Amino acid sequence: MTDPDSIGVTRLLVQWKDGDREALEELTPIVYSELRRLARHYMSGERGDHLLQTTALVHEAYLKLVGLDVKWQGRVHFFAIAARLMRRVLVDYARERNAEKRGGGVVVLALDEARVAGAGGARPDVLALDAALEKLAALDERQSRAVELRFFGGLTLEETAEVLGVSRATAARDLQVAKAWLGRELAGEGVGS
Repeated sequence: MTDPDSIGVTRLLVQWKDGDREALEELTPIVYSELRRLARHYMSGERGDHLLQTTALVHEAYLKLVGLDVKWQGRVHFFAIAARLMRRVLVDYARERNAEKRGGGVVVLALDEARVAGAGGARPDVLALDAALEKLAALDERQSRAVELRFFGGLTLEETAEVLGVSRATAARDLQVAKAWLGRELAGEGVGS
């Protein structure tokens, strides 16, 4: 992501929440551009005929973000919340599609190049990933949150550590353990599977 000082996102977020509508106008193209980058990343692994397009994902997340009544703590906080909202949009969409076509509307999401994968390197669908993240959160909330921030929010390792209030090394360990756990869970080898 772009250096927060170079674009002044934190300053604009604070001004916007203090009632400055011009700050929102200045902030919108910056935030929208970053959300598009994240959405393109998510959607790059999707089927060509996937009905939820990058633009729709961005619009949904953006509308939810600007509608929130949050005291923004800065750019990283903003994109951390964006990560959660994008996850919710993808999960809600997958549930809706699966309700329409039982089993036929699975939405697949790539977590990273190495893929948190089940057997044979297959990518997990959004609903399976969401369920696995919920299970992980019951065991270790911070590890689940680290995955959400890093892969749904596109935050760097340093930004993830900042949001979680831990060192970079701790965030890296959390992600490593979480990815291993998720890989086993999504492969059907998890506890309680």
